[in-house]
Amino acid sequence: MATPSVPLLKDELDIVIPTIRNLDFLEQWRPFFQSYHLIIVQDGDPSKIIKVPEGFDYELYNRNDINRILGPKASCISFKDSACRCFGYMVSKKKYIYTIDDDCFVAKNPSGKEINALEQHIKNLLSPSTPFFFNTLYDPYREGTDFVRGYPFSLREGVPTAVSHGLWLNIPDYDAPTQLVKPLERNTRFVDAVLTIPKGTLFPMCGMNLAFNRELIGPAMYFGLMGDGQPIGRYDDMWAGWCTKVICDHLGLGVKTGLPYIWHSKASNPFVNLKKEYKGIYWQEELIPFFQSVALPKECTSVQKCYLELSKQVRAKLGKVDEYFNKLADAMVTWIEAWDELNPSEGKSAELINGAAK
Repeated sequence: MATPSVPLLKDELDIVIPTIRNLDFLEQWRPFFQSYHLIIVQDGDPSKIIKVPEGFDYELYNRNDINRILGPKASCISFKDSACRCFGYMVSKKKYIYTIDDDCFVAKNPSGKEINALEQHIKNLLSPSTPFFFNTLYDPYREGTDFVRGYPFSLREGVPTAVSHGLWLNIPDYDAPTQLVKPLERNTRFVDAVLTIPKGTLFPMCGMNLAFNRELIGPAMYFGLMGDGQPIGRYDDMWAGWCTKVICDHLGLGVKTGLPYIWHSKASNPFVNLKKEYKGIYWQEELIPFFQSVALPKECTSVQKCYLELSKQVRAKLGKVDEYFNKLADAMVTWIEAWDELNPSEGKSAELINGAAK
């Protein structure tokens, strides 16, 4: 009899799920998730009981827990917004994180086979990235492909992959104006490709199907101040993506996008979304040029140092756009302080890892 295979990184990866409801969706993911530890971050009313299907190994945190663990620093964790998920990144002790939304289900590839999204993310993270020179056959480390003619041999070793950004079938990840003009549009295109996002290129990061190397980039995965009491929502993953990409570029780390796909089942209300996104849609025309022009000094040799430097530049350059960005810059500093308090041994190792990666 064949021995059952041990799931990849079984003891080195946490799955982080933000939610306000019972997690029935896990039943569909059971074959792929049950071997892993879950960190569930409950948003909204902490007195509400969240039901988790039997047989899963998990810990659940609500707002009361966040306040108890972080004390005054809990102010940096968003309330009534899926950005609360980043608290799970902070309390995890694992090397890798996979985060998924509770309206995402198992997708099927064109041949009808169920996609093990987590396994594909792990493969992405465990293979190098090529941010300095684009390979026209996309990911050269996948089986059945390689570097094409003309690709410099000196760059073929690649760099460590910090982020694996997955995609979605069915409901596209659109902003409210696009939702309003294309209410019936569905993504049915399955593109069998993974590619490294080139150095110097930003991208819109979606947090609903995302994995990353927590040791390499964890402190930069702050989803900002969003939701209750804030003038903006639905830009939490965008903010984290822009900050993370700038820091990855500086430290010589890679970001991959493409496979795996999940099935996104629920379109949120575009009118509600427009209220949350309105300022973000307006501000992003200032934010993108800011991130495109960010320069981090060579003294920034760890993710924490990079992030604190970024917070200074946010205050200096974006504070003029709106007072909110001064508040966000404060929260960025608080986030790093809280991260280092909960993970006191990680600062030096992160610096060594990133120093070696550069």
